[in-house]
Amino acid sequence: MSTQKLMIGPRIRQLRQSLGLTQAAMADDLGISTSYMNLIERNQRPMSAKVLLRLADVYDIDIAKLSPESDAKMVQELITILKNPAYGSYTISNAELRDSVGSSPDFARAFIALHSRAEELTVRASLRHDPLADRDKVELLEESSGAVENVRRFIQDNQNHFDAIDRAAENLADELGLNIRQPHTALSTRLFESHGITTRIVPADILPGRLSLFDPHERRLSLSELLPQSGRRFRIAYQLGLLECRDLIDETITKAILPRKEADDLARLSLANYFAAAVLMPYGRFLQAAQDNHYDVELLTRRFDTSYEQTAHRLTTLQRKGARGVPFFFVRVDMAGNISKRFSAGKFHFSRFGGACPLWNIHACFQTPGETIPQVIEMPDGTKYFSVARAVLRPEGAHGQHAQMVAIGLGCELKHAGELVYTKDKAEIQPTPIGVNCYLCERPACRSRAHAPINRKLRFDERARDQSIFRFDN
Repeated sequence: MSTQKLMIGPRIRQLRQSLGLTQAAMADDLGISTSYMNLIERNQRPMSAKVLLRLADVYDIDIAKLSPESDAKMVQELITILKNPAYGSYTISNAELRDSVGSSPDFARAFIALHSRAEELTVRASLRHDPLADRDKVELLEESSGAVENVRRFIQDNQNHFDAIDRAAENLADELGLNIRQPHTALSTRLFESHGITTRIVPADILPGRLSLFDPHERRLSLSELLPQSGRRFRIAYQLGLLECRDLIDETITKAILPRKEADDLARLSLANYFAAAVLMPYGRFLQAAQDNHYDVELLTRRFDTSYEQTAHRLTTLQRKGARGVPFFFVRVDMAGNISKRFSAGKFHFSRFGGACPLWNIHACFQTPGETIPQVIEMPDGTKYFSVARAVLRPEGAHGQHAQMVAIGLGCELKHAGELVYTKDKAEIQPTPIGVNCYLCERPACRSRAHAPINRKLRFDERARDQSIFRFDN
């Protein structure tokens, strides 16, 4: 990277203007002359990687948003979008798209977001008139409920990392000496000595339908006997987060400017859960252990005595400036294919309607619970990801109650796969082409297709039976 030269003048000018800086001020910050700064912005001089790294450090920005690779991905996304028949009357060359992205990246992002919103509304309309889409409608209603969607967007905009909360949790873990003490004892003692709250494990019939309950009048936190040890510790840490980190959590929520009280309440719950995970898996120790052991989730669960789901989720939050881990995505899917939880430290094409693509092995792993299954998946735009899927049993139940099994998917862009233990001593895994979901996927002749694509005109031929009933021109 030391010799790479970048022609990204419009991007630099846009960044400078968004920061309210003059060319002279930015040049001074970067340790270059004002005249050189001017030449960079006019694309008459390249920006060296050294100056780019200095810029990222001074202004705490993601280099990827300024790089040609980021432009190339956006151009490819626009090329894919413009194949939609709705834009058939427009003739826009790839060169024009590259120029547009280079000079007005925010406009390009706005267009992509607008197209995504149009697809969303089209899918909604399709589901309303589909009498067989009840399950999809249930998920869609959950997705479109303002609180859930706004909080998910808020978390994604922060790359699922909240540094101030993370550091507060890490400080508490260090103060309690969780690396040498039993976490349950240390956390419950803190809850009692600092806040006068007792913790007790109660029979399941005392908390029917619940796993924990805090009674502020009795100053008591009750934990169901159905909770495993990892869940009990998590609930105590969660309660400490609401008590000791409340001001910081509320300040974070206030800055987010969420549109309604329900969204504030959900965000507070989410950030308290974030705090709990960060206490049990403190950033520095957890990142070091993850890197030393090549992100072996199973080993990390034993070292930190956490559940597989807690550990995999925590891996998506390791994006501290100057100490970043692999940017993972995380998804939890039930046996019906519903996505009940999803987070990403980077960018992943999450399904927002009707579950995930059936070709993704996050569904197949239910056949081999407890086994971690690797897969390389390729999205329609050519982006490749390495993912692992594992079906886990959630033990919170008694005899006669159906035990819930969920699939946990964890993955990253293929370029990071070499850092993971799951690629060691394995032959190269051939990518599996998948789509976001059937409504938005435009791959022809897919035997697993359940719905017609919303952006293609269907063709039917009474003389032939194709692999898929939905035949269309790609």
